[in-house]
Amino acid sequence: MMKEIENIELTFLSVNDYEELKSAMIQSYSNMENTHWSELQIQRLIEEFPEGQVTIKINNQLAGCALSIILDYDKFDEHHSYAEITGNYTFSTHSNDGDVLYGIDVFIKPEFRGMRLGRRLYDYRKELCERLNLRGVAFGGRIPNYHKYSDTLSPKEYIAKVKMKEIHDPVFNFQISNDFHPSKILKNYLEGDHASNDYAVLLEWDNIYYEKKPKKAATVKKIVRLGLIQWQMRPYKNLDELMQQVEFFVDAVSGYRSDFALFPEFFMAPLMAENNHMAVPEAIRELAKHSAAIVEKFAELSISYNINIICGSMPEIRDGKLYNVGYLCRRDGSLERYVKLHVTPDEAKVWGLQGGSELKVFDTDCGKIGVLICYDSEFPELSRLLADEGMDILFVPFLTDTQNGYSRVRLCAQARAIENECYVAIAGSVGNLPKVENMDMQYAQSMVFTPCDFAFPATGIKAEATPNTEMILIADVDIDLLRQLNQFGAVRNLRDRRTDLFELRKK
Repeated sequence: MMKEIENIELTFLSVNDYEELKSAMIQSYSNMENTHWSELQIQRLIEEFPEGQVTIKINNQLAGCALSIILDYDKFDEHHSYAEITGNYTFSTHSNDGDVLYGIDVFIKPEFRGMRLGRRLYDYRKELCERLNLRGVAFGGRIPNYHKYSDTLSPKEYIAKVKMKEIHDPVFNFQISNDFHPSKILKNYLEGDHASNDYAVLLEWDNIYYEKKPKKAATVKKIVRLGLIQWQMRPYKNLDELMQQVEFFVDAVSGYRSDFALFPEFFMAPLMAENNHMAVPEAIRELAKHSAAIVEKFAELSISYNINIICGSMPEIRDGKLYNVGYLCRRDGSLERYVKLHVTPDEAKVWGLQGGSELKVFDTDCGKIGVLICYDSEFPELSRLLADEGMDILFVPFLTDTQNGYSRVRLCAQARAIENECYVAIAGSVGNLPKVENMDMQYAQSMVFTPCDFAFPATGIKAEATPNTEMILIADVDIDLLRQLNQFGAVRNLRDRRTDLFELRKK
């Protein structure tokens, strides 16, 4: 057969193809009754949704066909029948404003099977779904070998054995191999399908690029530019002088049209020098008195420079307790607070710092993000919980005084990128503060990490700053690559978790 093929063409179905289509359907469904559509039905399908009706032709002969409609899917019961989906075979259920591409027929003529032509039809449906910005493809899949096992196996048991390769079902196996996943067993789905014992499996494919139509004049960006500030610790006369330096860096990264600016943990530590005569626990509590004014200024900068700012962290007193907190200042003027959850032994002993109790993902105009302050990045459970809530980018502001302390943050942050299929940006401070006890030395190399797969850098490092040098680091990250990784990666760390053995949840 292969030697005789001169041309394979995927083309839109025409009413002129009807007689050939009718003959092909009768041949393809020889074990079923009333298997072909009427010419009037085909004509209506083509008029309603021409892009959804395609054929494969070999040497100008019809070899296969795929028919589909668009549905407002939420209007249908999850245990629907084929007649309900098609409007009792009238296709009145089709809606150009719907959100799911529903397959109502696909077949390959017997003499052309084994040539992977069905895959071409399924791939076309997926591409059409993406192009029309629909949330997925769905259809009721037949299980034509089930009648052989129906006396001993339930449909659920039958499907499990097919997936384990203990039973061969050519139709179901083919659909699974094309990235469709079973979501429901449908009873009395297709009238006359005795081979499937009147059962079908609802199969779905999710469009990872789907964007829900916004109610506001705004879009979620897919190519996101990160601006990391590797901050130099140096003496400042007062808060105004320190914030002038902050604005300098915000101006710099926004000048490169960055979507985010990330500052390090405790970047305002130089202001503790004015309290060097105090005991360390008292000095850091005096520093906390500046925090409200710092946050207010960051909020102003995020609006005036049109950039989302993760303002590192700073000490804050609430109900008499000292916390290490930071704020996400969005460019729309809104604020979100995050707290360091794990304090180091030194922070607890020297400062009396308390750990927070709230962990959450933040929505932004660039997708969902998380923030973990320094030591928190060394606890993998936290970022995994954030990943389960849809986090795409994890920001880690940190402060480390030695290279081994920095290495703990760096290596753990890179592991978080791999295991959670996300981007991780870390930013720290460099230099020294001779007059600030417990913060006299800093070591940092700010970086942006990625997962390790073909679409990403082989090293898993998107960008890296020069160690121990004041500078900014600019890097672009592509959110769509994360979606592709989750579906088609060489390994799929999130999807392949053995949740049958363990679970992770917030209390």
